[in-house]
Amino acid sequence: MMKLIIVRHGESEANFENYWTGWLDVDLTEKGIEQARLAGRKIKASGLTIDCAFESVLKRSIKTAETILYETDAAFVPEYKTWRLNERHYGALVGKNKDQMAKEFGVAQVKKWRRDFDEVPPLTKDNHFDRRYDLLDPRLISKGESLHLTAQRVIPLWQDQIAPQLLDHKTVLVCGHGNSLRALVQFLEAIPTNQVDQIDIPNAAPVVYTFNEQLEITHKEVL
Repeated sequence: MMKLIIVRHGESEANFENYWTGWLDVDLTEKGIEQARLAGRKIKASGLTIDCAFESVLKRSIKTAETILYETDAAFVPEYKTWRLNERHYGALVGKNKDQMAKEFGVAQVKKWRRDFDEVPPLTKDNHFDRRYDLLDPRLISKGESLHLTAQRVIPLWQDQIAPQLLDHKTVLVCGHGNSLRALVQFLEAIPTNQVDQIDIPNAAPVVYTFNEQLEITHKEVL
């Protein structure tokens, strides 16, 4: 049986201060680091042996994955960093406080920006990114994404890279973000698009999927 472990990064500075990050590269808090350590200990206690890991190119994801690998005695396994696991691009909302935006635009609109499948945030005029995206086709870099658009970059990663690792009977860790993992969960569990607002991915709570040879889910467990 094939095992997939998905983990959202530990608490970030933005989670603590309640503002939108998207592709902004913020760090983990001390609490977030401890959450990652605890997630690793839970995975180790469950008897799972990680064979490879996928992470976004944002340090909150990378640090969480590397901490988990260290705690599970798997620091040596291959790690694949990909922009496809980045958090949803929140466009012009990046850096804005969610409570302040609720006062300005209303709670209902903020909920749509955060949870609706097709709601696109106000687009940013310009992206200011560093060299980690230099080799990426500029046409792939959005100026604001809905969850639907996020899914359109996450699902090819599953099909082209993650699924083949599982079919090779490897236990795979995927350490992403709230929305990139919501997109993956929605796809894997075939959740209707009008119910995606009910998908909740808490910080650093490992979810273990077991698949059969047809990559159908046979069991799901939250550690």
